[in-house]
Amino acid sequence: MKLIYIKRQTKYENRYSKKMGRLMAKVTRIQKYFLGIPIQTLHKYRETYYGEVKDCDDCHLFI
Repeated sequence: MKLIYIKRQTKYENRYSKKMGRLMAKVTRIQKYFLGIPIQTLHKYRETYYGEVKDCDDCHLFI
């Protein structure tokens, strides 16, 4: 087992934007792990319905 490694994980999340309202989007996180424990998120982006890749800063998590 490696001590430090980087892993990409994709899952669906509810996001909210002012223009579109609530939307369900694929959110991909690239995280750094140390002994299997996530220590840092390097990048987080989402894929739109049209296949574009956007940063997650413009949409907020829907609670």
